[in-house]
This record gives sequence, structure tokens and C-alpha cells, in this order.
Amino acid sequence: MTYQQIVPRARIGFIIPSSNRMVEPQARRFLPADVEPHFTRIGMTNRHKAPLDQLLPRILLATELLADSQVDVTVLQCTGTSMSGGVEAERAVLREMEKVSGKPALSAASAVTSALTTLDANKLVFISETKQDDHNKKVKFLREAGYTLLADKAVGLQGTDEYCSMPPQLWFDTAVALRRDDADAYFISCANIHSIDVIEALEKELGKPVVTSNQASFWRALRMAGLKDELPALGSLTKHMAPRDLPKVA
Repeated sequence: MTYQQIVPRARIGFIIPSSNRMVEPQARRFLPADVEPHFTRIGMTNRHKAPLDQLLPRILLATELLADSQVDVTVLQCTGTSMSGGVEAERAVLREMEKVSGKPALSAASAVTSALTTLDANKLVFISETKQDDHNKKVKFLREAGYTLLADKAVGLQGTDEYCSMPPQLWFDTAVALRRDDADAYFISCANIHSIDVIEALEKELGKPVVTSNQASFWRALRMAGLKDELPALGSLTKHMAPRDLPKVA
């Protein structure tokens, strides 16, 4: 008897914070059924929080372990961590990840900048889940990457339990309250919140593209794996088949 092998079209490896509760269910929900997500958790938030260079050994070990599962792309899926050291530090981490795995690497930060470049979005409304100090680090990264922030808001949630339990309506209402007709796009940061559920409604209300951390990484990882699927319910970004990764910093 001859058996047909079951082989997914792609495997995507996600390195997520030990505290994250949203990437796994959202990946299962929104990625194509024949794309297999694989996950490794490491300590990088809350009591494990540390500068990016100190986290690098953990990140590289997780990358090496995911490579054992033959992933096509490895994603460091934490927006705050990947933005925390600035643009050049984030790029250096990706280079080291690619050396370890021999495959393309991506972070939440580079997925977002790829999305914004592809959308021709330079003037942003920016929202993050966190308190002001950590919000400011993301603001610094975005400005260093060449973006103009027309409005920004740190929602100031108290930690993981609030990140995961705040309903999608919070992110809808916050974005609408910051409406700027001269914005090119709205970026809602964090891989551990329910913002992905209001992308389409926000784009209809605001008339502008909306980018979120998990949406951008799902889209960019698929493109890096050579797949051109649109992702239903994830907005105008996923209709772009070919990302344009133009450098924002000389």
C-alpha cells in the first residue's frame, strides 16, 4: 500500500514570552489551516524582563530548538522586547537568529515596519497597552525607524491579566478617540491583546489601514515562507502579496 505524506505548506516558529496567552489561539484562528504554527516560550517579560542583549542567548536557544521542527520562518513575537534596544539592535538579533537556524527570521518590530512600509504609511497614530515608560521605548523605536507620530497613547494596563482580558472594544474606542484624518495608518502594539478582532471595523470607521502586532507577523511570516494567502478578517494589509522592505534608516 502506498501512503500519501501529510506535509503542511509551511511551518512558522514563534518565540513568545512565557506570559503570552494570545499568539497561540490567534495563530490557530487566523493562519491558513495547512500552515502549521510551532511555539517556544522563553522568559522575557515581567520578572524575566532584561535588556535585549542579555535576552539574546535565550532567544538563540529557542531559535535553535524551533529549527529542529523544520520551521520555514522563526518569529520573535514580542513587540516590546524586539523594539526595546532600538532599530540596529533588533536587526542584529535577527541576523544572529538566521545564523543559528539557517532560515529567515522575523520579529514583531520588523513585521510592523514591513507592514507600514508596504502600506506607504509614515504618519501614524500609535497605541500601546503598557504604562508610559515602556510606551516611550516603543515611541523611540518608531521615531528612530523614521515614522512621524501624529498622536500616541499609552493605555496603561497593569500587566498580563489585564492585557488578555480587556475586550476588543477598548482598542476600537481608543483608536477612534485618537482619530487623525491626516494619518496614513493606525498601529496598535502588543502581541498579548485582543486588538486583532477589531481591525476590519476600525478600518471601516477610520478609512485608514490598521496594523497590529500579531496581524503584521502572521502576514509577514506567510510572505517570507513564500505564501500569498489573504487572511480573512485581518484588514487591508493582508491583501498585499509582496512586502516592500525599504530601509527607513540610512
